[in-house]
Amino acid sequence: MHVQREWSPNGVDRFYELLTLKPSYYNENGFFRCVPGFVIQFGINGDPTVSQAWEDKYIPDDPVVISNLLGTVAYASGGANTRTTQIYINLGDNSRLDALGFTPFANITDGMATVMAINMQYGEDPDQGSIYQTGNPYLKANFPNLDYVTYTTLSV
Repeated sequence: MHVQREWSPNGVDRFYELLTLKPSYYNENGFFRCVPGFVIQFGINGDPTVSQAWEDKYIPDDPVVISNLLGTVAYASGGANTRTTQIYINLGDNSRLDALGFTPFANITDGMATVMAINMQYGEDPDQGSIYQTGNPYLKANFPNLDYVTYTTLSV
């Protein structure tokens, strides 16, 4: 993943903040929303105490300067200025999301085949509220074939 600060300064700063936590916020995150041709979403930490600590730490929106196209990465949100930790990878041309304020902050430069190989059998079935409450034990018990971010590294 190549992060582009000029696309989304607030988004990149938050991503950096989460990656530099020890351990990284994104380690052992389940890909809980996988919609073929649309998005793969993750970003709820497997430890409920960690995810709940970040649940309401919003960052301001950045203007959309690049479109939500195949391989771009952006924050999910519940409305204006509500981005926190959840991010998604675009699996197609989702430029319709641009007008809704979803601004990409990175793109997959190598490894898109790996992204496309993520197990999508559960679609949107995993319940985000249950992940926040119970974490990975909920995902592992109810979605045994779910794929996860194993670990993340940062190189500058």
